[in-house]
Amino acid sequence: MHRTGLIELETVLAVARHGSFRAAARQLGMSTSAVSSAVAGLEARLKARLFHRTTRSVALTEAGQRYVQRIAPAVAEIRGANEEINSQPEAPSGTLRINAPRDAVQMIFEPLLLEYLHRHPRMKLDIVSESRPIDIVADGFDAGIRLAEAVPQDMVSVPLSDDLRMVVVGSPAYFAEHGKPRTPDELTGHAAIRMRFSHGGLYRWELERRGEALEIDLPPRLILSEPRAALQAVRAGLGVAFLSEWHLSEDLASGRLVTVLDDWCPPFPGLRLYYPRHRYVPAGLKALVELIREKNLGRRAAR
Repeated sequence: MHRTGLIELETVLAVARHGSFRAAARQLGMSTSAVSSAVAGLEARLKARLFHRTTRSVALTEAGQRYVQRIAPAVAEIRGANEEINSQPEAPSGTLRINAPRDAVQMIFEPLLLEYLHRHPRMKLDIVSESRPIDIVADGFDAGIRLAEAVPQDMVSVPLSDDLRMVVVGSPAYFAEHGKPRTPDELTGHAAIRMRFSHGGLYRWELERRGEALEIDLPPRLILSEPRAALQAVRAGLGVAFLSEWHLSEDLASGRLVTVLDDWCPPFPGLRLYYPRHRYVPAGLKALVELIREKNLGRRAAR
């Protein structure tokens, strides 16, 4: 009986991850035809079709989804065991795959990730930016980055930032013309710049003061998916927005923008790096965790 090789399983996972034979081939350093042949050979032995193929797309079948969910943790364990045998603690090598929202990557890229690559020249980073909830094990990632509230309870969680805060912000010129809201109710008369989630819904402004929580759903004048675009719109005086204070530090310090309703905008726990608790931790991931703790990026969260 033919025993399925690890390279075939890695190939199936890569095609499932990228939704493309060509992209999987680039990641694995194989030809597209070799990837297609490996998948076809495995499907023949399993007597099951793992992928729907068209000229424009590749997607898992129902059987393929079940198969990938079952083999992904096992392949990750084997990969980790290989890295454990071959790695040297003083010189981590290999590829570290991280899933993180785009804003999170921007926050930590210069203070953390660039330093990490300089310190560990044999390491490679593969960072996928998306906001949707994922299973980092099933999707083949070594670690994820999310807000503390979104980290699964069975994961190791490493503080990656101080507490964060969302604020209601506008330009001095806008408030000079339209007035500053003194209560959440007074937001109703203002032009709102709203953000859209990746799943399509609009983010409601979550305000809280002394135990009273509100969700503000203002009629939008402008809807965007990128915080930086929303920031530009606020600078242009088009309305008020509800944005992370991290994006606004320079504008607030210079007075180009001002916040309102500050007492309704409490801080909340910030970013966390997380990874499976009961599994081998690759040397490259250990090195990243050590650097995070050395830089003490989550000072307030760690106290």
